[in-house]
Amino acid sequence: MERKDRWMEWITLFYKAVLAGGAIALGGIANIASQNKIAGSLFFCVGLFLVLVAGLNLFTGKICYVWDNKPVYLARLVVIYAGNFAGAVTVGSIVRYIDKFGSLLSAYGEGLTARIDAPWWQIVLLGILCNILIYVAVEGYRSFDKEWKKALALLFGVSVFVLCGFEHSVADMFYLSACGVWSGKGVLFIFLVTVGNIVGGLLVPTFNRLLRREPPKVE
Repeated sequence: MERKDRWMEWITLFYKAVLAGGAIALGGIANIASQNKIAGSLFFCVGLFLVLVAGLNLFTGKICYVWDNKPVYLARLVVIYAGNFAGAVTVGSIVRYIDKFGSLLSAYGEGLTARIDAPWWQIVLLGILCNILIYVAVEGYRSFDKEWKKALALLFGVSVFVLCGFEHSVADMFYLSACGVWSGKGVLFIFLVTVGNIVGGLLVPTFNRLLRREPPKVE
């Protein structure tokens, strides 16, 4: 592959990651605007739906497939994470200055502050639980043969993690930007959520790989 083509590949990778961050941010807007926990969890699904339908690059979904790829995939994940951050923060910063959402963001920000102040191990656990469900949603969408099965995998996988209050790193990048609560604690919060998302995303695939291995032969 020529150098120009390689650069274009990485640029496209980043571009699709930025769009994915923006898509998740749209789901976050729908969640906040709904003002209802159940409705918000359902409407948030539009974010991952756009990611999957348009073939965009979302870190929390891509991390689940590390074992299926070559080592260069890790570098791609770094680029995807940066792109997701750019997309989510950009949309969040724009929404923050739209008067229509002012009161909604103010109310949401109070709860967000309490989430940031939670014990670190609880934040990590919430991130783990979130990405277990993300894996269920993404893998179901990829592998099921019927459209209604794909839709249900996406619907339940995403809506349940939102309803339960599990932490999604890219969504939280949007929330922190939209509510204007970035701080040192906010950066640490995103880091802990990301760690949890990585562990949660790898948990089921790792167990699947271990279970598929043939046991050692006993002579």
